Parts: sequence; C-alpha cells; structure tokens
Amino acid sequence: MIYLDNGATTWPKPESVYRAMDDFARHRAANPGRGAHAMALAAAAAVDDARLQVARLFHIAETQRVVFRASATDALNLALFGLLRPGNHAVTSPMEHNAVSRPLRALQDMGVQVTRVPADPFGWVEPQALADAVTPATRLIVLNHVSNVTGTLQDIRAAGRIARERGLLFLVDAAQSAGVVPIDVEADAIDLLAFPGHKGLLGPMGTGGLYIGPRVDTDALRPLSYGGTGGNSEEDVPPRTLPARYEAGTLNAVGLAGLAAGVRFVLEQGIERILAHERSLADRLAEGLAALPGVRVYAHPDPARRTAVVSFTVEGWEPGDLGAVLDQSFGIACRTGLHCAPDAARTIGVFPLGTVRFCPGWFTTEAEVDAAVEAVRRIVAA
Repeated sequence: MIYLDNGATTWPKPESVYRAMDDFARHRAANPGRGAHAMALAAAAAVDDARLQVARLFHIAETQRVVFRASATDALNLALFGLLRPGNHAVTSPMEHNAVSRPLRALQDMGVQVTRVPADPFGWVEPQALADAVTPATRLIVLNHVSNVTGTLQDIRAAGRIARERGLLFLVDAAQSAGVVPIDVEADAIDLLAFPGHKGLLGPMGTGGLYIGPRVDTDALRPLSYGGTGGNSEEDVPPRTLPARYEAGTLNAVGLAGLAAGVRFVLEQGIERILAHERSLADRLAEGLAALPGVRVYAHPDPARRTAVVSFTVEGWEPGDLGAVLDQSFGIACRTGLHCAPDAARTIGVFPLGTVRFCPGWFTTEAEVDAAVEAVRRIVAA
C-alpha cells in the first residue's frame, strides 16, 4: 500500500512508539495519579514525560499548562464551550474544520456572536481581516494553522499579535501543523493551542491536548467534564490547579506513552527537516498532478504558504469514485470528499463533492509520490 492519508492520521509510526506502548502495557499499566505504589508512580512518570515532550516541542515554559484530552476536537470543545458565554463575540475563518465550526454553531444558538472573515480562493486569510472584525464584544480569535483541505499555512504570529494588542485570547487549531510546522506559543502569542497526538506528532489515536496559557483565567474556563482527578477528593468541585482541573477521569496513559515517544522522535529529527521533506514531496505531487490533462490542484501559489496537503479534482470524475479506484486498483490510500470542512470547500469552489486529498508524511518516499501521480495519469488516460 502507498499511504497518502497522513492528514487524517499518520502511518506508519516510528518503531519507538510501538515499543513504548508495548512496554507500558506490560510493565507500567497501573492508574496514573491514583495510587502511591511503584507501578502507579511509574505510570504517572510516563504521563509526566509526555507532558514534558509536548512542552519542549511547543516552547511551553510551564509543563502543567499542557492538558491532555482525547483528541484535538475534544481540546477545541473545551476551549470554546469553556470560554464563550452569551453576548461574547468570536472571530474565525471559513477554512475551519468542523471541530471548530460545529461548536461555534452550537454556541451561536446559545447567544454567542460569530464572525467568519473571508479567505481568498486558496484559503489564505489576511490577518488584517481578523483585526477589522473585532468588536467591543469580541473575546476570542480562533484560527486553524494549516487547512486540512488546501494545506494553506496561516500567519498565526500576526494573528496572535492582533489578539494580544486588543486584549483578546487567541486559540489555534494545530491539527494539521503540530509536529510539522514550528510552533512557539510565546513568540506566536498563542493563548490556547489544540493539538492531536495521532497526526504529525506520530502518536496513537485517542491522544491530544490543549495548551492553556497564563493569560487564560482558569476560573473562567469551565471544565468540559467533571469527576475524579486523584486529588482533592474531599471536595465536590474540580480542583483549580492545572492540569488536574481539566483532566477528570483516567487518562489514556498507554497512548500518552506512545505520544511521548512520537514527540521525542519529532524533536530528534528536527521540525524544520520534517517540514522541508514533506513540502518537497507535496510540491512534487502538486506539480506532477497539475501537468495532467483535466486535473486541477487546489494549492496556494506561494510555496511558503502551503504544507503537505494536496487536494485535486479530475474532470469527469467524482472524488469518491476516483478514490475508490486509487484504492482498489492501485493500492493508494487517500481521502475524498469535504474533509469535514464544508466552508473551506465552498471557499475554493468544490462544494458539495469536495476533492481527492493526498497527504504525504515523514515516511513517504519520492517513489511513492511518483507512483501516485502515475496512477492518476493512467486513470485520466483510460
């Protein structure tokens, strides 16, 4: 199989990830934070290591500000439902994943105002448009770092400065960028960063988290779930301290052991090297596909503003049918459709059918990219 669905989840994982999860399950699989015996302490140490590795990657000074959740979607729900109240205003873009769009839609029904600033036909959002949309009621700017439809890389540093200058909070959806594009929560003025473990961080599914910066009032950020945290058991309210306030229930500790190994692998390879490799493959894909008759590639013309997400359509083919042929006849795994981002599809003019999406990753080779282009060429020529 040629696996080009890394935008949904990365595969394969580094060997160190498999080994870390196997070792945890065999030797340390007690409940972290719920006991003082040696095995429970070893489990807690594995969780602490995951927190440390994530903090290193994103340049987070205080590791306790890394809160683990089941996914980036879960983290985004915590940030959005936890912060926004009736009468508040949020500014966002049409390029957001449903993990942002659907919570905001639900919050609109509860009295929250939402402005979606325009994006150009390639999915680029001018930072000034975010600034122009701010009102006296604005509390939050939320923006994805990289579009999962076009691969467009937004200028989050400029957006962060706009939020900071206006006394607003800035939430970044790093689902497509964490582990692939450099992120510095201090330099980028990020207050809240939602990240998945199973994509660019090369960890397993069921892991992810939310960075909660020092400008966020945790008394005002309501927990999304309530329950046991391993401490303060005599009280009937959640603890106020981080990260326990937002980590009720037993964590996916075996998954976090794998996540720690994945992040460590990313740090060892170097984020700039990973980005350069994936961009090179994406450029090779985009150029090869665009040269084929009837094929249209949806990518920003500036290579510095795009990453390893390559969406395309083929004249005369519905994306779902093309994806099925690629899978069944050529052994190429890709994704088709709207990619859980219907407004992004409308922005680039492919609604309601969407696109075929190729996403190379760290373990993808040039030979695999060339084979994918050749497969599309044969389909077009048939």
